[in-house]
Amino acid sequence: MKKFVWFLTLILVFTLVSSACGALPGGQSSGKFRVAVVMPSAINDLAFSQSMYDALVRVQGDMGGTDKFELVYSENMFVVDDAAAAIRDYATQGFDLVIAHGSQYGSSLQEIAPDFPETSFAWGTTVDTFGLPNVFAYEAASQEGGYVNGVLAATLSTSNVIGVVGPIETGDAKLYVDGFKAGVTATNPDIQVNVNYIGSFSDVALASEAATTHISAGADVLTGTAQMVVGAIGKAEENDVLWFGTQSNQTSLAPSIVVASQVYHWEGILKEMIALIQGGTLGGKSFKAGLANGGEVIEFNPDYALPDEAKTLAETTIAGIKDGSITITLP
Repeated sequence: MKKFVWFLTLILVFTLVSSACGALPGGQSSGKFRVAVVMPSAINDLAFSQSMYDALVRVQGDMGGTDKFELVYSENMFVVDDAAAAIRDYATQGFDLVIAHGSQYGSSLQEIAPDFPETSFAWGTTVDTFGLPNVFAYEAASQEGGYVNGVLAATLSTSNVIGVVGPIETGDAKLYVDGFKAGVTATNPDIQVNVNYIGSFSDVALASEAATTHISAGADVLTGTAQMVVGAIGKAEENDVLWFGTQSNQTSLAPSIVVASQVYHWEGILKEMIALIQGGTLGGKSFKAGLANGGEVIEFNPDYALPDEAKTLAETTIAGIKDGSITITLP
């Protein structure tokens, strides 16, 4: 009987030790790292949501594929209440990192995160972690790529009229628009930049109407931000008007008129978050993607015959922003 009790005790001790050794800081299991992301639009929107999805897929590949990195997502979460339900559900399922990819999800995350202290959350674009130890925040210095696009747009415009189709005057959308205008003005202060915020991130029809208005006013170059710009790009292509993209590479929509795109590369920030989580830090830090750290990249359309002097100017501008010799002044 004593031998049997001793044997059971050994089994119990072995089980406890094995369990302790298999656990990682932050509640992460010893198996694959699990990430869930909630997005306001589709993973192929060629804009905000796709920029995050593409980055997560790249991180998944770098970390060893699906055996080491589980990725699930909820797309087209335009309704904030639906997004909040999805965020809470993923946290309940024990995902290591739940990403709320949209500034409209902030209030929901502020309520949900305290209920799951062992789960890491991230949201953007913003710098606000709400002072919570399990919330990361990330933002894009989109004015940087906007400035580069503005310099190029001013160089290529012959009508001296440029149009901007904006969604809502907030976040990285406003930063991009303001940076674009600053780049145009710094290159040619005589150019007129007409900005139209349509009041929506997703209304393709309104974006088309805004683009048509800009073109009627003489614009020979357009830009815009958010998933609704597919409508504006269509009108630009119909009228042979140049387009500059942001958030994701938009060349495939209209290869003949897209000159360049500022592309968000979130993977560097994501890898840093994951490393922190694996080390036991579940949040409390904000990150910024910019040209200098590779979080933003200007991707030129290889099918557009950009003059050599214009491309050289763009590359010089990028270098100046990276080394700090160019200061972007925003309103």
